[in-house]
Amino acid sequence: MEEKFEDKKSVFGYIAQLLATYGAMVVIFIVFDICIGTSTVGHSTLFELGRGGLTINTLLQLLFLAVLVTIAQVVFLTDAIIKNLGMIVRNLLFIIAIFVSIVVFAVVFGWFPVNDIAAWIGFLVSFSLSMAASLLITRFIEKSENKKMQEALDKYMEKRNEK
Repeated sequence: MEEKFEDKKSVFGYIAQLLATYGAMVVIFIVFDICIGTSTVGHSTLFELGRGGLTINTLLQLLFLAVLVTIAQVVFLTDAIIKNLGMIVRNLLFIIAIFVSIVVFAVVFGWFPVNDIAAWIGFLVSFSLSMAASLLITRFIEKSENKKMQEALDKYMEKRNEK
């Protein structure tokens, strides 16, 4: 992920990342809405309409959360601000920042009842699964890009040695 930000330091690069993050969030919440929307009516502001869709308030909250996630990506996953910190620590700080942001949103916007232990367990499970999937996808993309780079380097070295 950090290479994308490094390559696109323009405002448009950040906006593209913000919109990609927002789009992914909306798709995730659409899936949640389809799966649990009906059962959470009255318990969660996220799914006030049941399977009828997401409200403008929910979409705006998700947009604000996407802004925070994008800022966290810039802060923790690029060298734009923090230059001398290992990737494991950066990723942990990034995940913690997102987790804290979502917890604050859950409490402030009534995403689920704060005193409902089952809701918190559901949140922890869905957050953990989302982060695991994100890390796996990121790792897959990274390996794929590394493989392409290695193949290009091998071809270059082969042509260089032929001369």
